[in-house]
Amino acid sequence: MNATKSTLSFKSIYIDFREITKARLAVSVVFSSLAGFMLGINDLHSLNWMILFKLAIGGYCMVGASNAFNQVIEKDLDALMDRTKNRPVPSGRMSKGSALLVASFLTVIGLVLLYTINPKTAMFGAISIFLYTSVYTPLKTMTSLSVFVGAFPGAIPFMLGWVAATGEFGIEAGTLFLIQFFWQFPHFWAIGWFLYEDYEKAGFFMLPTGKKDKGTALQVILYTIWLILASLLPVLGFTGRLYITPVAAVVVLILGLWMLFYAFRLYKLRTAKAARTLMLVSVLYITLLQLVYIIDKFLR
Repeated sequence: MNATKSTLSFKSIYIDFREITKARLAVSVVFSSLAGFMLGINDLHSLNWMILFKLAIGGYCMVGASNAFNQVIEKDLDALMDRTKNRPVPSGRMSKGSALLVASFLTVIGLVLLYTINPKTAMFGAISIFLYTSVYTPLKTMTSLSVFVGAFPGAIPFMLGWVAATGEFGIEAGTLFLIQFFWQFPHFWAIGWFLYEDYEKAGFFMLPTGKKDKGTALQVILYTIWLILASLLPVLGFTGRLYITPVAAVVVLILGLWMLFYAFRLYKLRTAKAARTLMLVSVLYITLLQLVYIIDKFLR
């Protein structure tokens, strides 16, 4: 009986930890950091597995901390929305005090691990948490510009990996930041579109015009075009050590046009289904883009 209770208790703690840190989101963010790290090293012979490990764990802690702080701040608002009402804090399974303790612990562990890589990595990790929790989160109920603000911490992980590998923030890291910065807009506006009614219950402003209209859909298209252009910058030879070959650039362009197709589809149909499809395509796009960059680096 006690063994069964212990098993159930351990399982429930694991589930709550996974939910409060938004594990799936955190893992995808960590993947971006690891991709940036692989682009930053000179070759596979110089790959330091210990630094890679610390970046993965430290990165997860930082993202998990941001998500935990966010759920503490938005406890009452999360309780109003169908997709968030069963999270540990709004559902009452975890107290605000316990969630704050988890968030603080993850922050400290994450910052320490990133600092042991180099101080710049820890600094950008700290900036990410601050912007996400202290600026982006409060703005969500005030203005649609919250997405613009949220795009800054959201764009840090890709370039964070480069900084972890090199200890430098230059044109290369800036380019990686730019790519993921522009990617945030079509991705989150697509989410804001198909979850519009749910967000409305909590008073969140996610769409640029505040409505599911042609104006919002047009901005999705425009930012997708900016994303495509940013992702092709490394082929021009002006981005320092960050370079992709013309063959890789063609693949990146095809990926971009694929995503642009679904952006135009949203403009034409303006349905929740079209928005959800665009969101899924955007996740595949950024993952495949990063893989193309990495494969191209080590094959040439």
